[in-house]
Amino acid sequence: MHIHILGACGTFMGGVALLASRDGHRVTGSDQHSYPPMSTQLEREGIELFEGYAAEHLEPEPDLVIIGNVLSRGNPAIEHVLNTGMKYTSGPRWLGENYLRGKFVIAVAGTHGKTTTAAMVTWILEQAGKKPGFLIGGVPNNFGHSARDGKQFFVVEADEYDTAFFDKRAKFVHYRPNVTILNNLEFDHVDIYPDLKAIQIQFHHLVRTIAGNGVIICNGQDANLESVIDRGCWSHLQHFSMRDGTHWQVEQQTPDGRELAFFRSGERVGNISWALYGQHNAMNACAALAASVAAGVEPQAVLEGLSTFSGVKRRMELISQIDDIHVYDDFAHHPTSIRLTLEGLRRNVGNARLLVALEPRSNTMRSGVHIGELGPALAAADYVWLMAGGGIEWDPQKELRILDGRSRVVTRPEDLLQQMLDMVKPGDHVVFMSNGGFDSVPRRFCEALPERVDH
Repeated sequence: MHIHILGACGTFMGGVALLASRDGHRVTGSDQHSYPPMSTQLEREGIELFEGYAAEHLEPEPDLVIIGNVLSRGNPAIEHVLNTGMKYTSGPRWLGENYLRGKFVIAVAGTHGKTTTAAMVTWILEQAGKKPGFLIGGVPNNFGHSARDGKQFFVVEADEYDTAFFDKRAKFVHYRPNVTILNNLEFDHVDIYPDLKAIQIQFHHLVRTIAGNGVIICNGQDANLESVIDRGCWSHLQHFSMRDGTHWQVEQQTPDGRELAFFRSGERVGNISWALYGQHNAMNACAALAASVAAGVEPQAVLEGLSTFSGVKRRMELISQIDDIHVYDDFAHHPTSIRLTLEGLRRNVGNARLLVALEPRSNTMRSGVHIGELGPALAAADYVWLMAGGGIEWDPQKELRILDGRSRVVTRPEDLLQQMLDMVKPGDHVVFMSNGGFDSVPRRFCEALPERVDH
């Protein structure tokens, strides 16, 4: 079958393209901009890519067009598909109805931590010899790519964002997983959902798709998820938390969370020392442990996998270390994740200075829905720069007053770069937080550091 994918260079759709190719289909694709690393990954797979969304890219007519959720009515390729009556579907629906059918599927859902937790589960299964396939919204360092085919086990990052212009349900309702992690739930995606209740309805739709013999691993400390479960649950339910009384429990053995202890129904499972830190990652690890055991991995094998897990690119990724200056790149998109990340880093580095550059890029951050939480979320930093680009519907200066002079608002990347280079000194930890490209400031900062250190 010839499958053409519209929006092929996105992380999710690029993964779908790769899986379709590995499934024996002839795959081509279009995107507004065919850009690395996804474009090179697909081209190595033999997938022909077209720049833009011209109708002629769909001639001769493919057997099926898979449409990404970045495209909408008015797009010339979309109009051509509709006008000619071509067969089309969405990426999540194709994945669920074709590729995932017959596999043991582990889905990881939640507002925060989906990518990291899905990568943990995948690495645990890999180390246990199960050779899982996966489709993750980031690049796990243990694998070096965001998607891989698999015959029996498959781990999918289960996103609550909408499916396509013709299907406004959340992506994850298409996957019908055997094991599902519900990591946490907060209001997000203001461009899609009017309020928290609307997202909770989508999560409940996910719960409704899970078989009676399936397993749900749910955060026992999240009241918003409990409200979802209270609507009805027909599967085996297990809770995880950092408190007593849940099926799975994790305890930080050190303040920074570099050493963890795990318990099952009050009985100690074991301890690990690992590369990650912070309460949020401790909870991610506990969820990954529970899901992996539900998938048939022995607990001790799970701990061995966690102990060698090396994180995900752009999730507090250490991208440079020069003259005792540590530089990190973090995919920040919500005040809660910003707060937990910085609090974890603070416990890890002690009294060392934390310099933070934040670019609010998500629709939710730009809209100001959670803006009252932003200042407190940044409190662990010694100094903060906020890049105030277009579309911000709030006053950055006002919201950062709580930092008591430890912040500055900039509008030009060149000013941000120069101010940070002027301030940084040996021993500092520098964090760039954005779910966008940040105008390449992190890379440019790292490139300029050696010259700055020499002087």
